[in-house]
Amino acid sequence: MRRLRISAISYLNTAPLMWDFEHGHLAQHFDISYTVPSLCAQALAEDEADIGIIPAIAYQTIPGLVVIPEIAIAARGPVRSILLVSKVPVEKINSVAVDTSSRTSVALLEILFRKAWLAPRSTQPKFFPQAPNLETMLATNDAALLIGDPALTVARAKYQTIDLAEAWHRATGKPFVFAFWAVRRAAIAEHADPAQFAAIFQHSRDHGLARLDEIAREWAPLVGISEAEVRDYLSRNIDFTFGEANQAGLELFFRLAHELGLIPQIRALEFLHSAEVGWSRASALH
Repeated sequence: MRRLRISAISYLNTAPLMWDFEHGHLAQHFDISYTVPSLCAQALAEDEADIGIIPAIAYQTIPGLVVIPEIAIAARGPVRSILLVSKVPVEKINSVAVDTSSRTSVALLEILFRKAWLAPRSTQPKFFPQAPNLETMLATNDAALLIGDPALTVARAKYQTIDLAEAWHRATGKPFVFAFWAVRRAAIAEHADPAQFAAIFQHSRDHGLARLDEIAREWAPLVGISEAEVRDYLSRNIDFTFGEANQAGLELFFRLAHELGLIPQIRALEFLHSAEVGWSRASALH
């Protein structure tokens, strides 16, 4: 029986989720690759992966996925790693270079602009997809959207910056869900009992969050921030749960994205539950 293929994201905010896969026995049961969020979703869409940490909006465009419950990458206030960085006041922004790594953050920025939740505007700025290099992005644009680790090292004193999760929460009162684990229904149906399968990922998250000091020592030099900043980011800025409040925030995001024509339809969240498979292949994971 082939091993399930995991497409994971190579950002600091996924380090707790991947703990057991990188430091325990789970790596021998899965084929793991790392990429950026948009390409992680593409791997699932093209049947090059069975499981992936996908940008939230990708769930609406990839058929046959179910969500692994209780785990997300979300924020209930400032997230620090999704930033609009501008050379000019926000109301004067006419062009934005947008990081090509995540469609969800681009959609969130468009919602914030079009709903006038950042500043009153008569026209909308134009978006230009670009690789995440701040100096290059700002060379030809008024502002840049940076996501993930590069956003954590922005010299905020040099620019006007807006934390997108903070702006969303201020406007809606709801958390924002950026990403979550999703699995192709056809793949999981052949391999394991879903209840046990979900627990594998939940336990990895819990074990990682219990080892933030170790994660901080490993990741601080890689990202270019202090160990204290890593711990603070993962414990205060990122919410790794997927309860009712986070689901409500995500559902509002989907409704607004559909209202503004950013997604063609709204597909309700479907979570992986034990009732979906009537037999167990648990031995495949032990």
